[in-house]
Amino acid sequence: MEESKPEISLGGMPASVQAGEELRDRLETAFRSGKWGRYKRLILAALSSVPWVGGVFAGAATLSADSDQAELNELYRQWLEQHQDSVKKLGASLLSIITRLETLAIELDERIQSEEYLSLVRRAFKTWDQAETEEKKRLIQNLLTNAAAVRICSDDVVRLFIEWIDKYHEIHFKVIREVFKHEGIGRGNIWKNIHGERVREDSAEADLFKLLIHDLSLGHVIRQHRPTDRFGNFIKKQPQKTPKGQGSRVMKSAFDNSDQYELTELGKQFVHYTMNEVVSRIGSVASEDKRPNA
Repeated sequence: MEESKPEISLGGMPASVQAGEELRDRLETAFRSGKWGRYKRLILAALSSVPWVGGVFAGAATLSADSDQAELNELYRQWLEQHQDSVKKLGASLLSIITRLETLAIELDERIQSEEYLSLVRRAFKTWDQAETEEKKRLIQNLLTNAAAVRICSDDVVRLFIEWIDKYHEIHFKVIREVFKHEGIGRGNIWKNIHGERVREDSAEADLFKLLIHDLSLGHVIRQHRPTDRFGNFIKKQPQKTPKGQGSRVMKSAFDNSDQYELTELGKQFVHYTMNEVVSRIGSVASEDKRPNA
């Protein structure tokens, strides 16, 4: 008879005295499972990094212990109700990570039990909790899944990727996707693919776009294309002389297409870890879909 998977979605928490108790019961059910118990340390590492989780347990316990204090009970009950959606999202993220890890090879056990990986989980879920959008939460899920599955870069670099997710905004990630999908793309085409109609050079939109390119260039996520020699050394650009009196009277456009942009090697690894579906097996460096999610 096929073993049924324990419910660890953590969602559906009622706004009542049983809220925290139900959450704990579901976790205990998951931990007792021989098949899913292997993720106990991963789940605990994630929960320990989310400050309000302890408050959910404490709030439920207070309601049970102080059942005669109606006003205090009502206060805790309202507080628990406000965290219902957060608990559902946390449970869904954990379930997504674990479900995808279940499809990988058995060699994964040593990695997900290691303190190095659990440290990444704790750091990542701090960022997950502070993320204001579903996209950032999804990037964290992909990162933790792929960080367990492959080792194409060190854990120190994975920590850097967590910082990038925390630091950059969704519009930064849109630029990264365009550069990934169209290597050698110019700034003008990046803007066109994301926003469509071009705007004035002295507009706030143009200033913001220049800032995005600057941020990603300064952060070594993207760069202007540079030819290399056979040893991988970048070749200096030869300055182009403009005859006197024939130079342009205006500055280079924010939407200029003469400079070609590409991802740095770090940028490529970031895309692989965060914007691709999980690799099919440990040690693989190719995923089912090499294009990042739209």
